[in-house]
Amino acid sequence: MLKLPELPDCFYQNQPSLICPSSPTLKHSLYLSNLDDQKFLRFSIKYLYLFKKSISLDILKYSLSKVLVHYYPLAGRLRASTEVDQKLEIDCNGEGAVFAEAFMDITAEEFLELSKKPNKSWRKLMYKVEAQSFLDIPPLVVQVTNLRCGGTIVCTAINHCVCDGIGTSQFLHAWAQITAKPNLDLAIAPLHTRHVLRPRNPPEITFTHPEYVRNTPRENGHLDIDINHYLQSQPLVPSSLTFTTSHIIHLKRQCVPSLKCTAFEALASHTWRSWVRALDLSPSLNVKLLFSVNVRKRLIPEIQQGYYGNGFVLGCAQTSAKDLVASNMCHGVKLVQQAKSSLTDDYVRSMIDLLEDKSVKTDLSMSLVISQWSKLGLEDVDFGEGKPLHMGPLSSDIYCLFLPVIGDFEAVRVQVSVPESVHEKFEHYMKECSGKEANGDANIGHII
Repeated sequence: MLKLPELPDCFYQNQPSLICPSSPTLKHSLYLSNLDDQKFLRFSIKYLYLFKKSISLDILKYSLSKVLVHYYPLAGRLRASTEVDQKLEIDCNGEGAVFAEAFMDITAEEFLELSKKPNKSWRKLMYKVEAQSFLDIPPLVVQVTNLRCGGTIVCTAINHCVCDGIGTSQFLHAWAQITAKPNLDLAIAPLHTRHVLRPRNPPEITFTHPEYVRNTPRENGHLDIDINHYLQSQPLVPSSLTFTTSHIIHLKRQCVPSLKCTAFEALASHTWRSWVRALDLSPSLNVKLLFSVNVRKRLIPEIQQGYYGNGFVLGCAQTSAKDLVASNMCHGVKLVQQAKSSLTDDYVRSMIDLLEDKSVKTDLSMSLVISQWSKLGLEDVDFGEGKPLHMGPLSSDIYCLFLPVIGDFEAVRVQVSVPESVHEKFEHYMKECSGKEANGDANIGHII
């Protein structure tokens, strides 16, 4: 495996500090919905921003303390509920967010070149909180790293149980606004109560939910095929391919005139099919595509703007590996569209009720998971010194991300880690149906 250039070490002159809200906030236990505290989301969403100019650390810390008045749960701490077994809640105690300051001997241009081939040394850009468990890590951890050229890298780790991608974007834009334009009111006021997504009593599970499976003990001698476990056991290589507007139009045209589809539907179907083809799965296997769908406007009544909890669920498309691979792209697109259209108010309420059963877990055994970070405005965060040169995840994983492309709102960067043994095949399949070849950003690398 080709060894990629590693980032130099970070130099920390001071210990990280805790940034508390600048004025008193509510002290209470915040209920988390069943969409918030499911085990699938018990991790932090980690973003990496590269800015050309330096940003004052004192101003960033001051503005963070101001924005935490509005987003005070991020200054609290997660804990196990004392009332419900295996359920989490937020202790809104104002303890503060972790803020680390560092220096790295690298220029913005040098990092920008390295960013085409992400590797595990990027972890150096996020302060590692020593913790016994997931619950001991503060919901918000920030590291600001000044670079040799005067540029800045801002990394954030935001607990997924607190909010989803829309929520992280809302928070980052609010922090940036208070930094750059402190006299303006926030564009969106956060709503922290989660009771709108409470389960019904008694629960009413009126649909089958292929997104989930019960975590039951395996019978003696029974071995389940589990792609997820297989992938985790393999040496993984990140693949990062940029699909421009012309690539996406070409994909969509493969379904015209018989079927109209969105850019997401076409690219998700294409990525799923390429992934299954590359893994060379048994034709009879039932394979799934799980993808995030914002349901704020699908519920009755609609969830109010600013809702600061997880307002997405996983859509689930499924078919046999044989049918997915042998059929044209329209087959996969139709499955994605059917999965999206099934997510009605009744379906989502049934899903929330199902998650009262804590033996239920997300079915990852035969699934590709796609999370859409594009179209959330994440790439537009501006702390007053200009928009970022680069925005993306701190790491690559077996879960696929649809990422924004700086300077091209319609383009999408597809990033996912695949086994080293199938990496070339996967990229070949991803490129062959896009008309012109998609641009490879990170063709070879280590798991991060």
